[in-house]
Amino acid sequence: MGVPAIGTAGLSPRQKAAVIVRLVLAEGEDIDLARLPQDLQTVLAQEMALMGVIDKQTRDAIVAEFCDHLESVGLSFPGDIDGTLALLDGHLSPDTTDRLRRLAALNGTGDPWDRIATLTPEVLAELARTEAPEIAAVMFSKLPVPRAAEVFALLDPALARRIAYTMSLTGGIRADALQRIGRALIQAVDALPRPAIEGKADEKVGAILNFSPSRMRDSVLAGLEDDDAAFAGEVRKTIFTWSHIPRRIDPRDIPRVTREVDNAVLIKALAGAPEDARATVDFLLGGLPSRLAESLRDEMETVGKVSAQDAEEAMDQVVLAIRQMEASGDLFLISQEEQDDGQETETTEPSA
Repeated sequence: MGVPAIGTAGLSPRQKAAVIVRLVLAEGEDIDLARLPQDLQTVLAQEMALMGVIDKQTRDAIVAEFCDHLESVGLSFPGDIDGTLALLDGHLSPDTTDRLRRLAALNGTGDPWDRIATLTPEVLAELARTEAPEIAAVMFSKLPVPRAAEVFALLDPALARRIAYTMSLTGGIRADALQRIGRALIQAVDALPRPAIEGKADEKVGAILNFSPSRMRDSVLAGLEDDDAAFAGEVRKTIFTWSHIPRRIDPRDIPRVTREVDNAVLIKALAGAPEDARATVDFLLGGLPSRLAESLRDEMETVGKVSAQDAEEAMDQVVLAIRQMEASGDLFLISQEEQDDGQETETTEPSA
């Protein structure tokens, strides 16, 4: 004896939603139910647990009704501050986004832990130092593991051990207490002093010098060495120029780098590089397949003499392409620390 089908007249909106979800899952599609509020997730699971069998006619009628509803919707809004800020990502200033998240968390309309998870490791470490170990333990329990590990590395070992032990005592904390602690931490963050200018000075200077003419860059660095050798050393670590390519690029990445540069620009850079920059030319050609390298050498001879200005602009474009690849995660530069540890030769030497 079969299970009786559920009639269309008796289906509630929640049951119809359960039918749609069941149908989507049956088709093998992915649906992120975790984004729903917990109470709605619970209600949906309960409805699906109580449902019987839906006949094809009823199923098709529910799908048609659902499609008609979708077509009648002109616009939909996220319905919460987190979804709204995600929608406006890139269109609001960081200060405005931060202020809206803070107000939402303090008013109870947003999850304070979402904002806390976006804080920099340095800010989180400062919270861990200034708050009670019990509060810091709760914070670490809520942070994503990779971010928590970053913050732990910034703490004094004794404090890190104390917080690690205290985390074993946070398992029974109630949800309302968790929210109160989150809101208190946000208030503590807002009380921390903020620099008027964001970013490290050495990184700012290095970024400027990266796109300055070589003579200007060398002159400024020489002056910095005289004024503050330690600061000059930090600036040098952030600089990446044509001459750094053999030391910072893995030879295996050379074909990918050259594909990112317009061929005419690459030829000008290779052909016009001054004598003291020929090591980079040899390095790039040496990392390419022999036939391609020979073809580029032929084109370098054909192009003739390249003016110093055109050559420098072309070399800068190659460097810019490498920087863009690094920023997008398509390329990893060999770190300055690896070079300082004496690993430069081993890492950058092309294989035979």
